[in-house]
Order: sequence, then structure tokens, then C-alpha cells
Amino acid sequence: MSLPDRLLVQIASYNTNLQGVLGLPQDLVDWLAPTLQVSNFLFHQQRAPDIIAVGFQELLPLHLGLSGLSKAVLNSRNALILSQIEEHAPNKDSYSLIAKVVNVGVALLVYGRDAGVARKVCDVETQWTGCGLAYMGNKGAVGVRFRILNAEGDPGETYTFVNCHLTAFDHKLERRNADYRHIVSTLLFPPVSDSSSHSTIYETSHLFLLGDLNYRLDIPPTHPLFERRNLPGFSGAIDSEATRKELGKFDQLTTEKQKGHVFVGLHEGDFWKFKCSYKYQLGEIDKYSTKRTPSWTDRILYATHTDSPDTPGQCGITNLLYTSIPSYTTSDHKPIVCLLLLPPSTPNSSSSIPLIRLPTTYTPLPDRRSALKRYVGRILDRVVGVIWWLLTLLGAGSGIIGSFNFFLGLGAWKWWKARSLV
Repeated sequence: MSLPDRLLVQIASYNTNLQGVLGLPQDLVDWLAPTLQVSNFLFHQQRAPDIIAVGFQELLPLHLGLSGLSKAVLNSRNALILSQIEEHAPNKDSYSLIAKVVNVGVALLVYGRDAGVARKVCDVETQWTGCGLAYMGNKGAVGVRFRILNAEGDPGETYTFVNCHLTAFDHKLERRNADYRHIVSTLLFPPVSDSSSHSTIYETSHLFLLGDLNYRLDIPPTHPLFERRNLPGFSGAIDSEATRKELGKFDQLTTEKQKGHVFVGLHEGDFWKFKCSYKYQLGEIDKYSTKRTPSWTDRILYATHTDSPDTPGQCGITNLLYTSIPSYTTSDHKPIVCLLLLPPSTPNSSSSIPLIRLPTTYTPLPDRRSALKRYVGRILDRVVGVIWWLLTLLGAGSGIIGSFNFFLGLGAWKWWKARSLV
């Protein structure tokens, strides 16, 4: 099968730092141009991605997200992204929104090219889960799953996209691992084939996982860069790709994955080929904040049904591009983008959909209480969000001032009531 017959998938992820409608530049060409350059080089012709997935974390101020007011920002994002995709696509390709989903500040939009996969998509499903305190949605994941039909009688293949935002801070490694396990067991989709139970994110033909995973760089004290990790000159120190490759050995995600603790069966491109995506000074292209050790917190991983657990170092997906976009300066994160060439779709005469194969030592299971946990978290989201929102209004934009004004007013009311009884 020729290369143009293999689907081209573009995945983009950006933590917009609670900026709401202000968190994204109006021109997204920096996010799209590298993709077009690579596709032109590969195929010697202009070719647009067949599927484009865009994930956001911290989409809007937290109190608004918890209150359930994310949809307006998401709709604004959708309109902008769709217009920019079509404006910069080769041959003026048009796209359709396959699905969009948001939970608090974690959002995912997936598009299909009209002249290809968009006409073959069916069985579209969306899902969400929270893994914050008491399952609240300030941290968590959203997912989109759909099936693309092949020839008549062929069930086709399923595609699952998952956007995550895991627990922050260097020392909370085990909490991040627990977040991932919680997402696997509670971000559930309808049963696959004749199964009676809900399916996990792994029960799919192709899996793409993206987001602010928040895994940090643990530079050992004996390393020459340890003392410079929080100094202004660290950015210059990692200009060398060789230096970044060496530092990649101390990346928490890499080490935890090698131990088999998380992201079992998933693959990733050479993340160390671009600079750490976090934590930057706002408004700066290449200046890190001294408050945190710079790290590759924003990542994109993937797996496909042709991968074999017997050869974990090999993947049927070709990673054509994996980079960050330094020119975006409204957040302390840099957006990242990945371009993936999927393996050719093979004819399937059976009625079953090909699924990802996992090691025999790893069997992800659905949590039977997943629905209860998700909706307990959502109820708490709304209660906390509405109270926080009201306090913010009372404080003219500041929840802290609003709380002070509330208690001041409450005290004044009690004082007035006590005097009126005298």
C-alpha cells in the first residue's frame, strides 16, 4: 500500500494557563506550517492531515470551569481552529468536526477531512472523568472514540483520543501515576463486540494520548546542570540536542514507563529534540521561570493494533514530527504538535474490530463504580464552582477579596441585628 493510503494524524496539545478566550493567538499558522512542510517532503505533493485532534488544558479560569461554563470558550475555540485549519490546508481541503468534549478545563476537539475519513466516521462517543480531590474535574481526562468504515462487510477500525491533565508538582509522582490508573479504569466507552462490560481506552485499534501529563525532570544532584536547573541561564544550557537527550534519561515519565508503572504499550517520539515545554515566563519566547525546574510536561503518546507486546520497542506508527511552538507566549507552557503516519489498513473479513495487544502481565479493568465516582466529582465541581464564582463577583474579580467582603458583610449584619434587639 502506498504512503498516501496511510492515514495522516495531527495531534496538538496546549495548556493555556486559565486564559479563557485570551489564551490562543488568532493566527494558528505556527501550529500548522510544520505539518505542511513535513507532509510535502514525505509525499512530494501537498497533503493535509486526515484527522486533526486538538487538546487544551486549563481552558478557562477554574471557577468558571467548575461552574460548567466551559462551552462558550470551547465553541469559540472550535470556530477559530476550524477556520484556521481550512485556511492553511493544501488544496483548500475542508474539515468537519467529528466530536468535541470538555470537563472543567480539559477539552478535546477532533476533526476529519471531508474528502476522506469524515464521510466514513460512525459510532462517535465522548467521555470524561475527574481525578482531582474527591474526583473533581480540575484534573482528569476527556476522550473521543469513533469507528472508520472500510469496504462493505469490513467492520473497520476504531480510533480513541484521550486528553489528560494530571497532578502537578515535582514530588507528586505517585499521585500522577495514580491519576493515570484512575483514568484507565473510569474513562470508559460502550462495550466492544459482544462484551457485556464497558471498554477501557485500550480496547481500540488506535490509541492517542495527549496533554499536560505534568511529569517532571529529576536531575540528580551529581549532574553538572543540577545547580543551574532553576537559574536564568538554564535555557541556554539546553540549547544542545545532545544535552537534552542526556537529560531525557531523568524524565519521570520515561523512567516510570520503563518500570511498567504507567502508559503500558504506548510509544512516543523523541521528546528531547525540542526544549522543555514548561515553565516559561509569560510573554517570553525562550526564558524559563526560576520557580520550577524546566520539564517536558506536555506529551503525546500512541499505540496501534499492529504493535506486538513481544517487541515493545517497535511501533507500527511512524512519527514524522514532534515539536513545540515557542512563539506562543500567553501561557507558561508551550504548545506541542505531533504528526503521525498510521500503518496501512488491512482487509478484515471477520466481524471483529482489531484491537491493541497488551502484555500478559497488564490487564486494565473497568471500575464498576466509575459512574458514581464521576458524578460525585461533577456535583462537587458545580457546588464549589458556583460558590467560588459568586465570591469572585462579590470581590470584583477576586475570590479572596470576595470572601473577605462576605465575612465582613456577615459580621456587619450580625452587629446590626444585635443592636436592633437592644
